[in-house]
Amino acid sequence: MSRRELIEHTLTQSLTPEYLLVEDESHQHNVPQGAESHFKVICVSSVFEGLSRVKRHQSIYQLLGEELQGSLHALALHLYSPQEWETKGSAPASPACLGGSR
Repeated sequence: MSRRELIEHTLTQSLTPEYLLVEDESHQHNVPQGAESHFKVICVSSVFEGLSRVKRHQSIYQLLGEELQGSLHALALHLYSPQEWETKGSAPASPACLGGSR
């Protein structure tokens, strides 16, 4: 199972999201091919209702703790309640990589 699939599986099982996108953005960074080190997560779940941004992030860090101990270098989190997502409709684009030789 790829790291992307593992993240998707873990978040789906725990959060029952209405919408989930886990995007491997490693190819946009100065890392070896297949590194699976940079990810963007967009997750819409009723679990996030009433939680601060910090608490939402902490819940994801707890769920993905094992992955965060390894070679996962960057995890961009965009976490919304269904009502917030309905209003917002999209997550911000990832910034361009400023490190390495790219």
